[in-house]
Amino acid sequence: MTHKNTLCLWYNGSAEEAAKFYANTFPDSAVNAVHRAPADYPSGKRGDVLTVEFTVLGIPCIGLNGGPIFPHTEAFSFQVATDDQAETDRYWNAIIDNGGQPSACGWCKDKWGLSWQISPRVLTEAVTNPDPAIAKRAFEAMMTMTKIDIAAIEAAIKG
Repeated sequence: MTHKNTLCLWYNGSAEEAAKFYANTFPDSAVNAVHRAPADYPSGKRGDVLTVEFTVLGIPCIGLNGGPIFPHTEAFSFQVATDDQAETDRYWNAIIDNGGQPSACGWCKDKWGLSWQISPRVLTEAVTNPDPAIAKRAFEAMMTMTKIDIAAIEAAIKG
């Protein structure tokens, strides 16, 4: 099925590997199709994996093996809402333990350079709380973290 809108993510030859990792890590994710190049192209040969159709958390994506010209940046990220610390830890650890890198405030990069925000719902609700004191405390607590610690966010909410 062709979707009206699909995210196209550029990879340097590793779209299939990335798609398989996402499918094995996140619910409502799958590798849907692998398409091979019908002819040689600047960064590959006929028969190489050219595109991979996959789904990440219900979002349709295409991984394009376009070569090293356009690396991923933080200008694009997947934001994953988590319900508890176990889910937060599971996704964060899966990305980091598979060659990824931690960053600040719940952000991390997978081994292909794609950015992820592993964001507990309690954090999002706290930093958007109509009470500016709660929002400030939660925001300041978040600013000290790499992976989000839900207990620390809850403590900041309480003051």
